[in-house]
Order: sequence, then structure tokens, then C-alpha cells
Amino acid sequence: MKYAIRNMVCNRCIMVVTSLFEKHGVTLLHLELGEATTKNEISSGKLDALKSDLKQVGFEVIDDKKTQVIEKIKNVVIELVHHSDEELKVNLSDYLSKKLGYDYNYLSNLFSETESTTIEKYFISQRIEKVKELLVYDELSLSEIADKLNYSSVAYLSSQFKKVTGLTPSFFKSLKDNKRKKIEEL
Repeated sequence: MKYAIRNMVCNRCIMVVTSLFEKHGVTLLHLELGEATTKNEISSGKLDALKSDLKQVGFEVIDDKKTQVIEKIKNVVIELVHHSDEELKVNLSDYLSKKLGYDYNYLSNLFSETESTTIEKYFISQRIEKVKELLVYDELSLSEIADKLNYSSVAYLSSQFKKVTGLTPSFFKSLKDNKRKKIEEL
């Protein structure tokens, strides 16, 4: 049985969710960002207790099918931007359609209606957060960051960064309190 879980965006999240499923005696067959697959369906009483424990640590089991699709879109984008060194060789729309098994127009319309933003803008916001993270770490040059995140040029990265944040990457880097956001807040 598959269960979609909101706000599961990193490997630490997976560890926390795994421990809660184990605490409730639920056998997991597979767990990845945003989705848990169990051996058997969870009884309603046990599911309510699990939901309560998950909520206490910032997660939520999603029952609504459309909301599950939205979470899958977000998790694919987060995985692609933050947890993968894989170069995106096709455009985002083709990648999402193939990965999720839905027509991109359906995904795009559903996402826009529900989230009040487009998938493309969400993808851009995730990329900009990753740029911020890499700027804060100060291990890569702007050129290396542009290359790592598949920007066509440093100029394009800088332009997009300024458009989203109002700051140039170099000015952002010079700030003491770097204004990064949590992934789940984007």
C-alpha cells in the first residue's frame, strides 16, 4: 500500500519517517522522498496514531489523489535539484511526464491551480535556493555553480538570481545573514 507523505525532503526525513513506521509496527517495503510503501494496508487506528506522530515532527500523510500528485511533482523537482548530480538532458516538462507517468499539461494545470505558481517557477525557486546554498558554502566559483546546475551561462544564472532575490550573487555572498529558505517553504 502506498502512502504519500508531505514535507519529506531529505535523507534525515527518511530516517525519521522510517523510525516512526517501525515504532508503530508497520513494515516498510520501500521509502523514498514523499512516498512510503508498506507491506500491508495500515489499520485505521494505527494510521491515525502514525499520522499524529508524523504531524508532531512536521510531516503529513496525504489522502487526496490530486494533492499526492502535487507532492510527487515537488519531490521530483527537489530530488533533481538538491539530491542529484544527474544532468537534465531533456526539458523539465518531458522529464516530469516520464518520471510521473502523466501528461505535462495535466501536471502543469493541476500544479498551477493548487499552488498559485507554475512548475517552472517552482523549479527556478529550487535552483536559486541551491545556488544560495553553494554560495554560502563558498567552495565553488559562480562559473562552477552555473555548470553544476546546468545553467547555460554565468550571465543567465546571475540574471535569474537577481530577478528572484533582488540581489546579485556576489552581493548575496557578501551578506552576513544569508537569506536562505527551507526547501519545504518554497
